[in-house]
Amino acid sequence: MLIVLAMMAFCPAVAQTSSLPHSDLAAHDFFYAGEGNKVMSIVKGGKIVWTYNDTTKRGEISDAIMLSNGNILFAHQFGITEFTQDKKMGSNYDAPPGTEIHTAEPIGKNKVLYIQNGNPAKMFVVDIRSGQKIFEMTLQVNNPLSTHGQFRHVSLTAAGTALVAHMDMNKVCEYDGAGKIVWSVDVPSPWDAERLNNGNTLISSNGKFVREVNTKGETVWEFTPADLPGYKFSGFQRATRLANGNTLINNWASKGDGTEVQAIEVGPDKKLVWVLRSWAAPEDLGRSTNIQLLDGPVRPEQVHFGNIK
Repeated sequence: MLIVLAMMAFCPAVAQTSSLPHSDLAAHDFFYAGEGNKVMSIVKGGKIVWTYNDTTKRGEISDAIMLSNGNILFAHQFGITEFTQDKKMGSNYDAPPGTEIHTAEPIGKNKVLYIQNGNPAKMFVVDIRSGQKIFEMTLQVNNPLSTHGQFRHVSLTAAGTALVAHMDMNKVCEYDGAGKIVWSVDVPSPWDAERLNNGNTLISSNGKFVREVNTKGETVWEFTPADLPGYKFSGFQRATRLANGNTLINNWASKGDGTEVQAIEVGPDKKLVWVLRSWAAPEDLGRSTNIQLLDGPVRPEQVHFGNIK
């Protein structure tokens, strides 16, 4: 995932948010989803060419992804839905009463791995076409009665394991295909975790930092709001390591006075490379939760969990 926008011609260490330019949206094509405003968009050639507004009264878009066939799969707190870009509804799963679903990962053409917050909290793999449950396990939580704060994201690794951010337990755990914990690290309020090509793990902590840790759990790189003074950061959500070695960080923010950044890209030296700040019509993107680059091939479902493909 990547969105890159207006390179700053001034030193980011002393930049003032009031002087931030609007972003060069033509730099990349991308799929974008915002949690609070419940809107998803596709930007191509610097213009919003497609928009979907989830008009349901409940929930929030916590996780969204465009599949290789162009369909959109998204978790919206109280269920999982897949639909086409012409907005025809496909598969749908409603979360049982008293539970929430904030994350869904596609596996192949028909399967979805998701976490269901609740008492008990569970991780499932289902055939989204038939509804058949292929895998089910109970996940440990700190407070079974505090459903909303248990989990936000799960991600699959190239090895076929699942990285689960246990937000209310302050740790990230890696589960193999049998549901066994094969690695873990303590992290305060982890929002998301992804396994990097170098074997390290990139973790975003809710509003606190983005941290890369090695297999021993040692911090080898970390970005905090203090690294870019003068920029408004309300809460880090997802973080992605790009092929060029830079890191893309989503910043959940309300519009406010329009100076909040929706996402940043920083280099290994933590200096600002690009910034996304697009609050004005007709390209008002709203809050930032998920960004998926569309510049190259889109094949997010080419993953597996254990023997499930």
